[in-house]
Amino acid sequence: MTSHMPREELISLVSRIMSGGDPEEVGEQLMVRLARNLIDPQVSDYIFYSAPPLSAEEVVDKALAYRPIAL
Repeated sequence: MTSHMPREELISLVSRIMSGGDPEEVGEQLMVRLARNLIDPQVSDYIFYSAPPLSAEEVVDKALAYRPIAL
């Protein structure tokens, strides 16, 4: 599965989430939108818990590179 959103839109979305300028409810809606467009289950970890912090571009590229393991 690939993203339904272009990479640049994903970067813009991640940047907005990372800025933290939106009310909590809006931030949650943005995270849901992001999760619907990326299959990587750790995308929120890349945004909030990476050490050192990743840029929005790095978050998106890492999430787009994710490939699930076929069992």
